[in-house]
Amino acid sequence: ISRAWSAATLEPGMILSNEPGYYRDGEFGIRCENLVVVQALNGELETPMYGFDVLTLVPFDRRLIEVGLLSPAEQAWIDAYHRRVEDTVAPLLDELDRQWLEQACAPLIAS
Repeated sequence: ISRAWSAATLEPGMILSNEPGYYRDGEFGIRCENLVVVQALNGELETPMYGFDVLTLVPFDRRLIEVGLLSPAEQAWIDAYHRRVEDTVAPLLDELDRQWLEQACAPLIAS
């Protein structure tokens, strides 16, 4: 988040997009994008701290993930995110769509 683009400071309740991606100059780009909301983090620190909570709960396309390049922490974050997606969305789906979601949210396996 750069002040070069906006002088606004982040405040709880603000919504923005988190867009990690890869771009090959002159060829293509890939983004895994989510909307997030700014939240105040509870803590005993003197300085107020903020964090983000994901609003859009859609699994990442596994074909875009090179598991071997992920650190254990990154893999754990994606697996936790996919568990949250499945736990939240699956009860809203019919059986066929629930089966697809289960496959899309299966834990990553390092190759």
